[in-house]
Amino acid sequence: MNHVFEVRDSQTVWSGFRFGMVRDEVAMPGGGTAERVYLDHPGAVVVAALDAQDRIALIHQYRHPVRQRLWELPAGLRDVEGEDPAEAAARELAEEADTRAARISHLFTFHPTPGCSNERIEIFLARDLSPVPDAERHVRTDEEADLSLRWWDLDEAVAAIFDGQITNGCTIAGLLAVSQLRARTHSL
Repeated sequence: MNHVFEVRDSQTVWSGFRFGMVRDEVAMPGGGTAERVYLDHPGAVVVAALDAQDRIALIHQYRHPVRQRLWELPAGLRDVEGEDPAEAAARELAEEADTRAARISHLFTFHPTPGCSNERIEIFLARDLSPVPDAERHVRTDEEADLSLRWWDLDEAVAAIFDGQITNGCTIAGLLAVSQLRARTHSL
């Protein structure tokens, strides 16, 4: 089947600081229509920064919807108009992990919750790392002012997924991808 799910009507029913809610009327197979409401999301980038010792940068950051601090790969919204995703990844790595990368490569794209959001996440691998000089570091505010950085052994980080220490979906996807890529290539 190759039905075209034409959007007959679309309305933003709520708009907030970074996200919105959209209601679409969509043509369904058989001639009817259905209402679909979803979170309109600007997209995000996630950065798996792996150093020469096979350690990966993870930040510990408070996430209010789940009311806890989570171990996460550095990440951020694609909220700068026209910014290239690789540049956004480099910016987020510098802002959240005080780290620069001489090489950033795209690993994959995924949609974490396609049943309720149009969010699209681009995951990158950062290599050839160096620290951002103290005088050039980003001033963190809000939840980011309280984040901490830890360099985890990659295998330890992957194991932490299975013992419940790491539960962030983007981080799980990124860690498993980097681990699999390293296993396939025997180096990164």
